[in-house]
Amino acid sequence: MAAKRTGEKYYAIIEAAVKVIAENGYHNSQVSKIAKEAGVADGTIYLYFKNKEDLLISLFKVKMGDFTAGARHELKDLKNPFTKLARLIYLHFNRLESDRNLALVLQIQLRQSETSIREGIAGPLKLYFNIIEEIISAGVESNAFRQDINRKLARQMIFGTMDEVATSWVMSSHHYNLTNQIEPVYYLLARALAKDGKIEPFAI
Repeated sequence: MAAKRTGEKYYAIIEAAVKVIAENGYHNSQVSKIAKEAGVADGTIYLYFKNKEDLLISLFKVKMGDFTAGARHELKDLKNPFTKLARLIYLHFNRLESDRNLALVLQIQLRQSETSIREGIAGPLKLYFNIIEEIISAGVESNAFRQDINRKLARQMIFGTMDEVATSWVMSSHHYNLTNQIEPVYYLLARALAKDGKIEPFAI
């Protein structure tokens, strides 16, 4: 029987998994702990997920799907590629800072997971990469970005920069605001992409 992928309990289990995995790590997060946090019986988990691995993959798909859809909505009416870049950095960092448990799961636990899990999250991650590539293409085609840009490499550079800054933040023993890094990261990336060094001032 196919697992259910909707409903109040489904999303309650997802949220419980974020909290439990953030606090205990993926390998130390028993299904029973997640069920207790969600307020459901252990067996209820298996009505919605095949196993704990499926739960982690589903968690990523839900959270990344929500973020990607929200980002597309936020960016759709923006014309300037520099503004698009600034807004995306803002959305990325603001989302992680607003939910530290989710940040711990995305930045730490998923990186330490099995190959099958990393393969399972490749699809929704690709949808996010597409947004970054569209910003790069818009910049090149509008002549705001350099014409010799390797678009795949630029996408890797943009995502990799945001990802590393976020990972450093979540792992740091010193408390600071991730959102304070938005503007410096924008200027770093914008200067690398800009044609003739001409960049737009930071604006979101």
